Amino acid sequence: MATDMSIFMQFLRSVVLPLPGVVEKIHFEDPAFYVNNKIFTNVKLGKELLAIYTIEREQWMERDPHTFFITNHYLHYKYMLVRLKTVSPEDLKNLLITAYLARATKKLVKEYEEIISAR
Repeated sequence: MATDMSIFMQFLRSVVLPLPGVVEKIHFEDPAFYVNNKIFTNVKLGKELLAIYTIEREQWMERDPHTFFITNHYLHYKYMLVRLKTVSPEDLKNLLITAYLARATKKLVKEYEEIISAR
């Protein structure tokens, strides 16, 4: 994926902002995306990283430890860091939607499923 942050942010917003109930806010001076008042992903602009909510981080990190990793800060949280220089757009989109679905309410998940089935 391109490392130009404006292109990345455009891609990120195009994936997550159409999802029901998603709101973009600033979290510690960087953009973050919330659903149900819970962060499901936030950008680390200066480091070209994305922190993303996932319960499958071990499988991602095992598959590609250069792209998917954690630091000591994330040991006890269900988040993983994603290196924007090396993640594929397909993997990133999959991770974003999975994170959204894990944090959304049942009502929002149902709304999302209705949107998908209507396509």
